Amino acid sequence: MRVAAIDQGTTSTRCLLVDEAAGEARVVASQRHSQHHPAPGRVEQDGEELLRNIRAVLQAAGPVDAIAIANQGESCLAWDRVSGAPLSPVIVWQDARTAGALAALGAAAEVRSKAICGLPLDAYFSAGKFAWLLAELTEVAAAYEAGRLRLGTTDAFFLDRLCGSFVTDIATASRTGLLDIATGRWSPELCALHGVPIECLPEIAAVDAGFGSLDGTPVKVSIVDQQAALYGHGCRRPGDAKITFGTGAFLLAVTGDERPAPSDLLPTVAWRRTGEGTVFAIEGGVYDAGAALDWARRIGLYAEPSELDGFEGPSALGRGLVFVPALSGLAAPYWDRQAAPLFIGMDAATGRADMVRAVLEGIAMLTVGLIEAAALSVGSIATVSIDGGLSQSAYFGRFLAAASGRAVLVPAHHEMTSLGLAELCGADVASLRVPARRFEPDGSVTGEDYARFAEAVGKSRGWRRF
Repeated sequence: MRVAAIDQGTTSTRCLLVDEAAGEARVVASQRHSQHHPAPGRVEQDGEELLRNIRAVLQAAGPVDAIAIANQGESCLAWDRVSGAPLSPVIVWQDARTAGALAALGAAAEVRSKAICGLPLDAYFSAGKFAWLLAELTEVAAAYEAGRLRLGTTDAFFLDRLCGSFVTDIATASRTGLLDIATGRWSPELCALHGVPIECLPEIAAVDAGFGSLDGTPVKVSIVDQQAALYGHGCRRPGDAKITFGTGAFLLAVTGDERPAPSDLLPTVAWRRTGEGTVFAIEGGVYDAGAALDWARRIGLYAEPSELDGFEGPSALGRGLVFVPALSGLAAPYWDRQAAPLFIGMDAATGRADMVRAVLEGIAMLTVGLIEAAALSVGSIATVSIDGGLSQSAYFGRFLAAASGRAVLVPAHHEMTSLGLAELCGADVASLRVPARRFEPDGSVTGEDYARFAEAVGKSRGWRRF
């Protein structure tokens, strides 16, 4: 089987060609796309550009037996049911424009949201974005009045335009804030809470239900990117955990076939395959991981990836230099969109390399909080498997192992989202899922370090007002 696995991510669209017979997987094409920031806290993309990039990377793959697509998760838009034309930009998961409106819904509404879908009323999720589109864009409101409106996460838009299937998978649906996680259906109560017309939302299906065909090739799988990566890492048993370091950093840990108990992290659907029961997970995120490094590069703190390794001497944190990577606010367990990024502890001897090191350590330290919270829910987590751009930094892997007190595994093949897609299509990828590096905890991160970082996070919180 030859599978074209499309990872439509926050900053780029990549195609991994998985050839089961040859036992190989290679990236055949990658296309970056634009991000727009029309106002503070706002992040948008062009849905038509994303579609063009999907088609371009697929063309580079050549003839395949199956196509699988991973999506960004909570990013969403509105489009016309008849023409298929977007009626809005894609509002990206990082976007914070709905924070104030969601807060105004009140504590009781948040309690109901958590009870039904498991998610807080945070701008991260799609529900508030849908409400904003209907309230603020006349084109969207007019399409609704005319019976032509479709609302969905980006996967539903892609499948509608590419295959003629107005469908989303259950894992992606669980990221909207509108799914009744107990029934696997849209919640009329949550749709009413947010003012989202339930009839404008897509059908919900299993992740491998089959979503039509594109130019004669079946699109077999569609799933949110983080859950695809969880599958790609081979996580199947309760307690198996992975962290993907992309634009953000996202931990998922398998909990089993029952909805996770309430905790500081979020219950989510990991996947549901055709003819099988739902597998659940808990999820926690850091909004800015690769995004924080991109920012550090843009302002001149470093230029090449090689500068993310080779540090000597005590850690920046151990020397009192701390960075809190809250450019988009703080996600789990804080849910504070008003938190601001900060450097603290600099002196006249602080150089760019010190600051880059502090950025790496700050991302790791926020991630440690997710690991600890996950362990409280699923029991012991002895090892954590990581992928994404940051996983290629040996310094980052060593520091994360030291800070978390757990072994950190870095697979030889780091396109784990795409491997998960291919395996969900039925391809055998076992030979490709081989850990190449293992970092063991060394006790170098002390109690004083944890306290110093926690104090810096406290100073970061609540700083901004939108």
